[in-house]
Amino acid sequence: MPILHSRRLRLATAAAALLSAGCQVSPATAGPPYVTDDPEPTDLGHWEIYAYSQATRVGPHALGEQGLDINYGGAKDLQLTAVVPVESDNGPGEARGGLGDLQIAVKYKFLHQYDKTWLPDVSFFPRVFVPTSTHYFGNGRTQVFLPFWAEKDWGDWSVFGGGGYTINPGAGNRNYWTEGLAVTRKVAAKLSLGVEVYTQGSDTVGHKTLTGIGPGFTWQVFEHYALIGSGGPALQNQTSAQQGFYYLAVLVTY
Repeated sequence: MPILHSRRLRLATAAAALLSAGCQVSPATAGPPYVTDDPEPTDLGHWEIYAYSQATRVGPHALGEQGLDINYGGAKDLQLTAVVPVESDNGPGEARGGLGDLQIAVKYKFLHQYDKTWLPDVSFFPRVFVPTSTHYFGNGRTQVFLPFWAEKDWGDWSVFGGGGYTINPGAGNRNYWTEGLAVTRKVAAKLSLGVEVYTQGSDTVGHKTLTGIGPGFTWQVFEHYALIGSGGPALQNQTSAQQGFYYLAVLVTY
């Protein structure tokens, strides 16, 4: 889950299947680099590994994160995910860095889309944030994100979106909803472009709801390697939330 206006909410939560191993960019290109996720699990017996970097600015602080987002197709329609992040905070007169909370997730697709119908793919993708970070980059409490994601494809076009509820315990914290909607289009044999709009509710006392927009791309550089990225400004509450963000990753599939 992304860094939106809090250190504890990361773009890595959008981790999901992007490409099948050994394939070119398909119409169903979703999930990372977008905040909005998709319902497509990694293919059975295959791996998708994102080596990613992301950052956002909140007031005078530049919050960053780098890490590995690891996905494995453990069974038909079932994806196993682990995210290992390293975080940083560069503020006025100081800079901090350290291990972020480990993320463990399972994606299960229980509905499948069919041609000539409006039925979409739908998945449930629960995620647990395990408190492994230093106190500065986490609150020492387990968080749980409970989203549903849906997608429908029409030729080179894909529309996907959904959202879920985050259980966010701890002093001064609030439970909150996150939603998003994205549209992508395959514009060349190895290139897909898209845009999304997303909203996150207030996750701590004193913060406000954030709404953001951002374009994204997927470029299949080689058969098993892709470059993906997104970025954009916040549209709401820029003074108390994030001013903007970027996400960039190398995707390895096999």
